[in-house]
Amino acid sequence: RDLHSVDMSAKRLIPLLDRVLVKRMDAPKSIGGILLPESSGTKLNEGVILSCGPGRRDKDGGLVPMGVKEGDKVLLPQYGGSEIKLGDEDLFLFRDEDLLGILRD
Repeated sequence: RDLHSVDMSAKRLIPLLDRVLVKRMDAPKSIGGILLPESSGTKLNEGVILSCGPGRRDKDGGLVPMGVKEGDKVLLPQYGGSEIKLGDEDLFLFRDEDLLGILRD
């Protein structure tokens, strides 16, 4: 499925507080069109933000805004996040602070 159809099904889930809903990027094919099996390497650690919560609250009750926004390509930690299934898509919920960085083109 393309990212647009995944995005539409992801609209059903709105993350709370400082959580973000992430779709891991598909593994790229080599020039010859060969996909490496998952067991031959680590998980791909790039993803796209599908939706974001409003942010977390500080100790005084003020809203701390999110560091990312919908559509950002991000660098994910190798482990962590909560895997969820929406329709037939495997998505992940991460806290904003657990994301390692934003990837620019």
